[in-house]
Amino acid sequence: MRVVVQQEPFDFGAEAEAFARGQTGMGAVVTFTGVVRDLDTGGLEAMEIEHYPGMTQKAIAGVAEKARDRWSLGDVLVIHRYGRLAPGERIMMVATAAPHRKDAFEAAEYLMDYLKSRAPFWKKEITAEGADWVAAKDEDEAALDRW
Repeated sequence: MRVVVQQEPFDFGAEAEAFARGQTGMGAVVTFTGVVRDLDTGGLEAMEIEHYPGMTQKAIAGVAEKARDRWSLGDVLVIHRYGRLAPGERIMMVATAAPHRKDAFEAAEYLMDYLKSRAPFWKKEITAEGADWVAAKDEDEAALDRW
């Protein structure tokens, strides 16, 4: 299991290849990458992501361990960036490996739902008009109810 919280960009292809390599006992590897999306109305200059380093790493690792145990995963990778990111930049990556695809997909979804709504990150959207903190969305919170 590997959990990384970093400011610098990551190479999704290289990370996915390295994760999948050696998963000989696993029948499924699922990967997902999230990107910074522009506002519905356009005009997002950047998203600024803040966190408390020790707390964030520990919280994500704890949830990754729960996922590994619940779905009998062989391996888990979570990468999440912080700092100032422009629309289109990669913000995070989740990879799961399991003997069967259902477990790999469900565990990846669980981790993505957690990262979206509960991981200790604070996000600010920056536009030409100023900056606003991103509030939690009801649908993101509701997504956790299924787990």
